[in-house]
Amino acid sequence: MIPLSHPLWATPQAKVADTTPSAKLNFRVYLAMRDQAGAESAAQAVSDPSSQTYRQYLDPNQVRDRFAAGDTTVKSVRDWLAGSGFAIGDVPSNKAYVEATGTADQVEKAFSVDLAKYKVEGQVLRAADKELSVPAALASDVLGVVGVDQATQLLKPDHTDGTPSDVPPAAGFRNAPPCSSYYGQKTDTTDPAYNGKNLPYAPCGYTPAQLRSAYGIDQAHADGKGTTVAIVDAFASPTLYADASQYAKRNDPGNPLTKAQFSEKIFPTNPELEPPDQCDAAGWYGEQTLDVEAVHAMAPGAKILYVGSSDCQDSSLDQALNWIVAGHNADIISNSYGDAGEDIPASEVRVWNQIAIQAALEGIGVYFSSGDSGDEAARLGTPSADFPASGSWVTAVGGTSLAVGKDGKKLFETGWETGKSTLTNGAYVPGAPGAYTSGSGGGTSVLFDQPFYQKGIVPDALSTQNQHGNHKGRVVPDISAVGDPNTGFLVGQTQTFPDGVYYDQYRLGGTSLSSPLLAGIMAVSDSLTHFHHGFVNPLAYQAASHTPAISDVKHVDAAVQRVDYANSVDATNGLITSARTFDWPNLAIHTTGGYDNVTGLGSPNGLAFLLLP
Repeated sequence: MIPLSHPLWATPQAKVADTTPSAKLNFRVYLAMRDQAGAESAAQAVSDPSSQTYRQYLDPNQVRDRFAAGDTTVKSVRDWLAGSGFAIGDVPSNKAYVEATGTADQVEKAFSVDLAKYKVEGQVLRAADKELSVPAALASDVLGVVGVDQATQLLKPDHTDGTPSDVPPAAGFRNAPPCSSYYGQKTDTTDPAYNGKNLPYAPCGYTPAQLRSAYGIDQAHADGKGTTVAIVDAFASPTLYADASQYAKRNDPGNPLTKAQFSEKIFPTNPELEPPDQCDAAGWYGEQTLDVEAVHAMAPGAKILYVGSSDCQDSSLDQALNWIVAGHNADIISNSYGDAGEDIPASEVRVWNQIAIQAALEGIGVYFSSGDSGDEAARLGTPSADFPASGSWVTAVGGTSLAVGKDGKKLFETGWETGKSTLTNGAYVPGAPGAYTSGSGGGTSVLFDQPFYQKGIVPDALSTQNQHGNHKGRVVPDISAVGDPNTGFLVGQTQTFPDGVYYDQYRLGGTSLSSPLLAGIMAVSDSLTHFHHGFVNPLAYQAASHTPAISDVKHVDAAVQRVDYANSVDATNGLITSARTFDWPNLAIHTTGGYDNVTGLGSPNGLAFLLLP
């Protein structure tokens, strides 16, 4: 039996249908490292500034030879799967898994389960009815199985029907005027005051130069050259490079995105697999475009590698992430996706954790967005951190609200938790601080213990939340950058408008912005210091305690006035005016002095951060 391989949401009450026996499934049987404790110890040693082997990274061959499953184990698993009637697929160079394809009936017999469809979070997803079983001789070698259930579809952004071949670009969106070129440029003096104040109009969307200035990147005589940043998402927008190239030409003409800087690895779609109940290719296109443009904005000299997982049958994001790590195909990996909470089966969580440990061994920094729904209590009923950001071997990136002044300097930065009050018949509904809409994810993990780098720095009042007794858990996020869409980033993307499909620009945010921005900042730091920082958490936590490298983010009482088109594209159906308050106070997570569970340690502080040793 594979412990904790059954999704908790796959209950008899949630079952809606059986899985068709002849349906085709593709899955990956992940293999346990030969020496998990030794791998974690070595990963800590190469990442901890106090270690004698700090930054003495291993190459992929060394990791494989010391820690990967042996050839005998790989053969045993292959033979069992082949003997069960499965077609054997890829075994990656790091021997992380054996891939197989077969029918649902074959899966049920091989793993001693029944497969069915279950309703979860508004979706209908496939899962087994109990823990997966494998032959006793293989039990200690199998870490987990990804693809038998569809739990990783919970890592997707918004869901609509369609497939990569027939989904049009995302529906068009434009900013409505008035908006400001910089924070405070324009003030609303015509509408009623909000909470006794005339509010500044929201920025139209910060440009690359404004964000490089605000975070002090323009002070560095480095641009990320010599570093490769990988971006992992699902699918691939057919206009991804063209959009990002046009965006740079329009908004940052001194820093074009050349073809030599950009490359893609797209895992092919398997049309024979069981069709999914939900599939949102277009929903990922905006993520990809934002990620590429944000990385290039901060690190215009870095190479960008876009890696798209194959399809929405199982959202093979783990496969994409492992491919990068197995071949050390990038120095930094930005991931702008996550689950609402930590309800991925624990056996699959172990898979993601093992990939992250190998990345740390190789000196690859893995960054994950911390989430866009605050403490998740509204969606889940109880506060929760989001996975995979909650993993101990990744850097969880939270979001902030950022005010950039006329001179490009930071006026203030506070935690991103938004309250919205809509102007209705001359009054704001609801009144201050408004109704919660979105914000930086954060909280204390129930899956991961407190990691070594958080000890003595993260307050016990936070690390003991969601725990039993005096046990301490991993708290997220680790560090933050701007994520508030009301002080967001100007992006450009090909979209579907009423009058056609074409490129246009709009303001966007989310921790899906924060993560690639930080990845770009780290690329500049790598090129400036002439080494790769790898897993940066141990260094960041030590630096924050005794250097000015990270700016503490504190609560700021502020708000902006925002105007939106009712139909998202023009004024035909009227305008919607609303006040958007910063750092909404009524969550279980709060922005405070020192480490907090909205912004973590804080945000990068210019050269002091870029020059971290």
